[in-house]
Amino acid sequence: MTDSTNELNSQLANEYLERENKDKQVLALLLERFLEKKDQILVQKTEMGGTEAYVGSVTLEWFAGRVHFASGLPLLQKKYNPETENIEIDADSIDEIQQRPVDWSRQAPLVQYLAARKNHKFPAVLVVINQPWVDNPKAAEWDSQGRAKKATTDFIPLDKDGKVGLLNISEDNVTIYALDGQHRLMGVQGLMELIKSGKLQRYKKDKTADDSFITLSDLIEKYQVEPAYLQNLRQEKIGIEFICAVNTGETHTEAKRRVRSIFVHVNLMAAPLTKGQLAQLNEDDGFAIVARKIAVTHPLLEQKPNRNPRVNWNSATVAANSTVLTTLQALQDMSERYLGQKFPHWKPLEKGLIPMRPENEEIQEGIADFRLLFDNLANLPSYKVLEHEETTVLRRFYFEKDGGEGNMLFRPVSQVALAQALGTLVFKKGFALTDIFKKLEKFDRQGGFSGMEYPQSLWYGVLYDPNKKRVQVVGKDLAVKLFIYMLGGMTEKMEVTALRKALANARTIEEQTIGFDGKLVKPQDVGLPVILS
Repeated sequence: MTDSTNELNSQLANEYLERENKDKQVLALLLERFLEKKDQILVQKTEMGGTEAYVGSVTLEWFAGRVHFASGLPLLQKKYNPETENIEIDADSIDEIQQRPVDWSRQAPLVQYLAARKNHKFPAVLVVINQPWVDNPKAAEWDSQGRAKKATTDFIPLDKDGKVGLLNISEDNVTIYALDGQHRLMGVQGLMELIKSGKLQRYKKDKTADDSFITLSDLIEKYQVEPAYLQNLRQEKIGIEFICAVNTGETHTEAKRRVRSIFVHVNLMAAPLTKGQLAQLNEDDGFAIVARKIAVTHPLLEQKPNRNPRVNWNSATVAANSTVLTTLQALQDMSERYLGQKFPHWKPLEKGLIPMRPENEEIQEGIADFRLLFDNLANLPSYKVLEHEETTVLRRFYFEKDGGEGNMLFRPVSQVALAQALGTLVFKKGFALTDIFKKLEKFDRQGGFSGMEYPQSLWYGVLYDPNKKRVQVVGKDLAVKLFIYMLGGMTEKMEVTALRKALANARTIEEQTIGFDGKLVKPQDVGLPVILS
């Protein structure tokens, strides 16, 4: 009895699986038949905040060829500049603007990103489906009260709930505009042009030619990509979400306001990441990877019980009353300016491009080098004080509440300047790190890093602004040169002369030059610091 029951159950299970497989085959055949039509796309219907949308995917080639910039919408035609593909803003058009101007200088970096980086990814784009009758007030699709009798989207449901179906995208009566994703569109269009013609014109922001080109041969040579790989990029797919330009029952004005409102909401909700947050997440930038590792593992910086955090992970600045020592952004800048002398190829080939992730062996080598730098920094007398003192006391200027030491080593801009100078000396000029820090320890004991708000300090007027009574970033490059000079890395006469003049200029406030004794002097009387021994 049991055997016959098991046999029956097995037979029923096989029949069920067989029927299920046949259903899948039928469904596949039906979908194939529907999807063969170039004027339809399989989508899923969604609804949020009263707005219906249709989510699907299209090839990059289709996206580049079928989607237009939002600035080309008929309602903006009067102020549309076809040369720049932007809207010219004036008193008449300001209320109609739906998009920020397209920055054409970004096209080349976006194209290189898509072509050269194997794991490239663009987020889904949001587009608007428009039809010719929308901007014809006498069209039959508008009723006597000026309300639309139908929507500009034509959706054919394939399920009983109307959630999955086919969206009409026929070129005969549908025009599609990118509401969110104009720069993605620009990048993909540039990629298609590069693949088709073998070269792509570079542009400035306003789409004026930049007198240079990206070529396929350059990409193949620099990034070792195969021609076949580049050709296959045309069939890669990008997510796309369609909304209608006009909904059933809307007036032209209501539709326009709704579409514009959606654009504003999309951009407001997409808050950009801070530099610190980017440094936390970046898995391509070798300098960011090294900085993160040191931030969480080095004794000077790592989080420890019963100790305030030493690293600000989000902000790029440190407030006077903050207990942190530095920021993750400053650590990344230090990493780049120090290790960049040894690993210049870690930087992107061009500004705006995403760097290529270094090999793991090189990353480990970079971590070791950067850790050694921090081992030496941690032994400086100024940082040794942190064993029994808070950073705030060492950072604050004397005139700030509760006063302080005004030590430059507790300011991110100074930390970055020192790292850059040391990177030049170690990796470019062949100085030994141990010898450098013997000199810096002596300089530190003599108070060389402290009291930067006093005229006696080398950093007065350089990294400290006497007028605004605050740290100034503008003097960072001069500080780098002063460190290099003091540590014996600058011997060329003309370079030294230029440095002396730059220091005198930095100490000249409102045409009055302040000497190291706090008295007014002639610019030529401002000398350079003693070379450390």
